[in-house]
Formats: sequence, structure tokens, C-alpha cells
Amino acid sequence: MRTELKKKISKSSWSKFDVRKWLNIRSNDVKFPSDNSIADGWLMDSTNGLIHSAPEKEAPPVTDTDKFTLRMFVGTWNVGGKSPNEGLNLKDWLMFPSPADIYVIGFQEIIPLNAGNVLGPEDSGPAAKWLTLIRQALNSNTSLSGETTPTSPCKSRVQCSPNEQHQYYCLAASKQMVGIFLCVWVRVDLYKHVSNLKVSCVGRGIMGYLGNKGSISISMTLYNTTFCFVCTHLASGERDGDEVRRNLDVSEILKKTKFSHSFKALGHPFPPESILEHDKIIWLGDLNYRLAAGYDDTHELLKKNDWQALLEKDQLRIEQRAGRVFKEWKEGNIYFAPTYKYLFNSDQYVAQTNKSKEKRRTPAWCDRILWKGEGVEQLWYVRGESKFSDHRPVYSQFSVQVDLTCKKLGVPSNISFSRSCLCPSRSLTNSSCYAKVQAEEQLLLLTRAQGHRACTLLT
Repeated sequence: MRTELKKKISKSSWSKFDVRKWLNIRSNDVKFPSDNSIADGWLMDSTNGLIHSAPEKEAPPVTDTDKFTLRMFVGTWNVGGKSPNEGLNLKDWLMFPSPADIYVIGFQEIIPLNAGNVLGPEDSGPAAKWLTLIRQALNSNTSLSGETTPTSPCKSRVQCSPNEQHQYYCLAASKQMVGIFLCVWVRVDLYKHVSNLKVSCVGRGIMGYLGNKGSISISMTLYNTTFCFVCTHLASGERDGDEVRRNLDVSEILKKTKFSHSFKALGHPFPPESILEHDKIIWLGDLNYRLAAGYDDTHELLKKNDWQALLEKDQLRIEQRAGRVFKEWKEGNIYFAPTYKYLFNSDQYVAQTNKSKEKRRTPAWCDRILWKGEGVEQLWYVRGESKFSDHRPVYSQFSVQVDLTCKKLGVPSNISFSRSCLCPSRSLTNSSCYAKVQAEEQLLLLTRAQGHRACTLLT
């Protein structure tokens, strides 16, 4: 392992070596790829060339109602350190039973979790391959003329008519931390109404902070509804007490995930700074909770396909009922077989063929999707049957309500604002009033930033 690590961290790579990973230094502004930020301020145009532009945000359309409903696909898959091949078909997974408006797709172990990958420079090759495959699955479609439409990057000027037979999707944001990878795709006509995109990463692996375990969270606002998507890979192990480590991972992720915002739109509340401040939260990933049951009992229930009896032994549900983790979070009913651990390219669990007690790994529902927030309804919750990995993918589709109107402002009691200045629907004819609001907002932001900086120094 030492030899491998030396090769990874050679003299030539020290200039690019991610020292922040070693020292657990979090940046105030985590950069992430998206179709609107190929590089700083650069966009992809319709000919795949680069143009310099600022993202255009149009006002929401005027409607008779203050809410509308969209469909959201959420998928999680531990791919076991294997890089995808070009022939891997994701279309049946992503488009079944029907296309969604937003796709939230999380992976774990997109690279092997060896010392070189955990401590050395990040290998982004597999992530790029997954993005290419997802884009192909979402955007390769049959056009109205019957011709096959090839993979297409987001075109911010494209307007999709409801009468069209296909939709294009933009990559809103994607982020990798060692083997954890999360990407969010939005239908192109909704994309221009997405704002306040932020990413936060929390390492919970080696020494309690390296990124072989932990979370990637993406925060965004769609119209006037805030979303947070949290992709996690929690502590592994099936010994008694390992569930306590997983509970601690969840607690630390909730505590340490922070989204920094440099400004606030006039007449709008501050964007959320933590996970639980969002209107709607989706938590997905390899949560690694196992079954609190002996192997023999588990094996007998597996043979009978008695999932409900097995789920009574599921650690996550036991810990939730006891109020030790994910209190007041929701998860749909599980009517599918345990998703871990299979032999590669097989329908057999490792436990069915390996007689060694140390390595047979009792099957469990490690891969889960939970949510929190009002106006979220789960339509289905299933698993895929791809044999690509030792885990089966798990995915769900949700019906989600989105607010078109701005929420009421929560103004601190020690700050006095003119009511006419705060209403975004009124024109600001009084320039002195407008200037006063701007100055007070800047003061609030400065105070908050100084508070965060002081907390960071103290900790």
C-alpha cells in the first residue's frame, strides 16, 4: 500500500495535491461543475463553444395559483469502485415509468477506496463517465421529425413546449468527494428559475474527517421553494454497536453542513445555511444500516421472501423508532429484497456462497432514500436489478409542490425596515428608502460573516 501511495503522491503531483483534504479545511465557496459554469463565468453555447456570459434569470410567469407540482426522480447506487463502460444503459433506470422534471442521482464508491484515492489527488475520470452516460440517457430522444436527437448540452435559450415529445435536461450542479458523487439535473425550461446553488461537503471517514465516508449536499432554490439534497456514505460494519457510529455520522453531517451566501435578493428571505432550514430535504445514499439478526434467521427469512419480518430487524427503523436518528423523517414502505451484498454479475448474495463467518456479509437494506418537508409525496420506491455492482440501485419518484410566490420575510426584531421597501411586488420609487434597505442588508450580512469567522477560529 505504501508503494502505491508513493506513486500517487510523487514530486510532480505535489503542486496539485489537495492539501485541504488532509487538513480538513473547508472553503467558504465550494466550486462545482454545472452546465452554467464550465469555467468562471463561462457558458456552453449551442455549438459546444465557450461564450462569456452571466446566467439570465427571468421572473416567474404570472399564474392564477401560487403553487405548482412537479415530479422528482431520486436514485442512489453504490457501484463498488467500478468505472462504467460506454455500453452501460441507464435509460431504463432513469426514464421508468415516465420522465421526471428533476433528477437527483447519487453514487458511492465511484472509485476504489484505497489509500491512494483517499489521500491523494482526486480521480475525476469515472465521475465524468457517469455524467456522460446520464446526459445520454436523459437527452437522447426521438424528436418530432422522427430523427434521433444526440446528446446535447444545456442551451439556456431552448424553450420546451408542452406539446413536444421530449424534454432536455441541464446539469444544475455536480460534486465529487473521493468516492461519493452527487449530481442534480433540471428540465431546461425550469433551469432558469433555479437560484442560490451551493454545495457543502463533510468528511467522516479516516480519522473522522477524510472523504472516503461522509456527505455531499447541494442546496438550491426553485422559484421560491428551497431544496437540499444530501448524498451520504456512512460508517460500515455489522458488529454490535456499529449503528451508533452511523447515527453519529448523521448527527455530524447535520451539524457541519453549511451553505455560505454572499448576498440576499431584495425582498426575499436569506437562503438556508443548514440542511434543516430548507423547505424540502432528500437524504439518499449507502447508509450502511444492517439487520440486527443472526445469519441463520436472516437466511431462512430470505428464502421465504419475508421482507416485512426482516424489516423488523432493520437497524435504521429500530434507531428511528427509538428517536436516536432521523427523528420525524419519512421513508416509504419497502417491498423489495435487501440491496446488499451480492456477488458481482450475479443474483446471489455473498452470504449464500461464502461459508466464512467473517466475510459472508449478512444481506441488508443499506441503500435508502428518506425525506423531510411539507408538500412531498412519494409515488414509488423500488430497486433496480443491474448486476454491475455488489449493491442494487434504489430509486424513487416524488410529487413535489413548488411555491411561486415569495414567503413572508422574517425580519430580526432589532432591525427596523420600512414595510414599503420590503414588498417585492411594489416599485421602489423612493431612492433613499431603497438605499437604506441595501445598507441594512449589507450590515446584516457583515455581522453574520464576522460571527461565522469567530466561530471558525474558536473551533
